[in-house]
Amino acid sequence: MKNLFFIATVAFFAFLSCRNDDRAVQQIDQILNIYIDSAGQDMLNSKIKGSYITIRWNDINGLTDTAPVSFNNNKDADTLNYMEYLAGAKRIAIDSSGSSKTYESKINLFLTKRINDSTTSTGKDLMVIHYTSTPELFQVSSIWYNNILKFTKVQGQPNIVKITK
Repeated sequence: MKNLFFIATVAFFAFLSCRNDDRAVQQIDQILNIYIDSAGQDMLNSKIKGSYITIRWNDINGLTDTAPVSFNNNKDADTLNYMEYLAGAKRIAIDSSGSSKTYESKINLFLTKRINDSTTSTGKDLMVIHYTSTPELFQVSSIWYNNILKFTKVQGQPNIVKITK
């Protein structure tokens, strides 16, 4: 009798652990691919004269004045260089209605290019990223670059931001 009770208890808990959970898993869509060109020149290819030789990102909402943000330098199938941003900048809630929330990250980009053999020039750009979050989906919704809207999310499409300087 004890064995039958034990087997029934184990079977019951095994049944409970196998049942499907009706809660949806939140999808994440936040990878950004950022291209920068000037008159058709790939400004992220440091081997091309006049392009950026160094790029640094700094989180404006970070814990300190210098809060670096990580990104990866990559090349696409056409060998164009782009910056891939996964995450890292602090997100600040800016709006909330019902189960939908909007967050914002602000990043300064410090772009240095060589003018001649002994002179460099560093510019500072501002990128503002807006995210939308619901229980089902967290995604990038828009990108502002130097106060100009450069990207608005299209469902099912990759998050590609093209900056022309």
